[in-house]
Amino acid sequence: MSDQFWKNIHIKIDKEVKESAKESDIQKLVHYIDQSNFIGYRDVTAILLMFKSGIRISTLCHLKASHIDFENHCLNLDGAAMKNHKYLKLPLDEELLGRLKVLITLNNNIRKHYRRTNNHIFIIQNCLNMDIGKSSNCAISKQLNKYSKRFNLPNINAHAIRRAYAKNLLDKGASIPLISKALGHSDLAVTTQYLDLGVDEVEKSLRGFL
Repeated sequence: MSDQFWKNIHIKIDKEVKESAKESDIQKLVHYIDQSNFIGYRDVTAILLMFKSGIRISTLCHLKASHIDFENHCLNLDGAAMKNHKYLKLPLDEELLGRLKVLITLNNNIRKHYRRTNNHIFIIQNCLNMDIGKSSNCAISKQLNKYSKRFNLPNINAHAIRRAYAKNLLDKGASIPLISKALGHSDLAVTTQYLDLGVDEVEKSLRGFL
């Protein structure tokens, strides 16, 4: 046996949990953005959709009108739009459905002007698709970074908004397996990393099981 056996001992350390965006900061952001122009309206619609459905920024950029079931109030996400390539169905509220209808109408007007035929819901001003090669290159991600600095809201980004969706579900009583399904996770361990529970929050919740 080696006298320096400790060199082969590996200690697993829990990853630091990233903080979710605060719902109050998301509300401030929506209030601050000027929605009287196409970019502002598009961005607020994207922010609310991510916060209320938990979809990834990559899925947002892949969204087409065919993914929205206006009659049954839901998103039907096929494998091509999902990171794990598995079908997912998510509910949408009336506010989001209304905003998406308006955005699709605006997009159609832009397409007509530029004579382009793409059917993505979130497009850039000249009617081209968003860059989805890397999530940080997506126009929405760049806009969120700009808004975060402009409005002094440091924890505003697509991933933090997705985490806020997960935390909001947990606060409303949703189970971790349900949250995991809603997020499109294949591993519960990944889901638990999204839920930034404070020490006092854990203690208070555990008291209910005594």
